[in-house]
Amino acid sequence: MPDKPLFILIVLAGLVVLVILMTGIGGFARGGEFNRKHGNRMMRWRIIAQAVAVVLILLFIWARGH
Repeated sequence: MPDKPLFILIVLAGLVVLVILMTGIGGFARGGEFNRKHGNRMMRWRIIAQAVAVVLILLFIWARGH
């Protein structure tokens, strides 16, 4: 199955998004210096990671269709 490595990459991308999201939410909940310094940056990284994950998912769907 040639699309299996792509599926594993999608799962890893989803986990990266989850880790970034949890770190951002945790920093927001605690507040303080970390949130002031890194809150917006964490959410920007989350958006980028989500975009990469969505592109990988679409590529996986396209590869399965061909």
